[in-house]
Amino acid sequence: MNKFRDETSRLTAKMNRERVARAEREAIMEEEAKRAEAIRKNMVRLRELRLAKEALRGAEPAKTETQSPGSKQ
Repeated sequence: MNKFRDETSRLTAKMNRERVARAEREAIMEEEAKRAEAIRKNMVRLRELRLAKEALRGAEPAKTETQSPGSKQ
C-alpha cells in the first residue's frame, strides 16, 4: 500500500509541475512577443531618423554590407 501511495504522490506532483510550467510558458511567450514588437518599432523609428538625417545632409543612403569585412568575395 505504501508503494502505491508513493507512486500516486509522484504522479500528482508531476502533473502539478506540468500544469504550472504550461502557464509559465504562455506568460513567457507573451512577454517575448511584446519585447520583439518593441524592438521592431524602435528599429523603424531609428531608420526613419537616419533617413531624415541623410535627407537633410543631402547624402546618399548608407549602404549595408552583406558580407563580413574579413570575408573574400
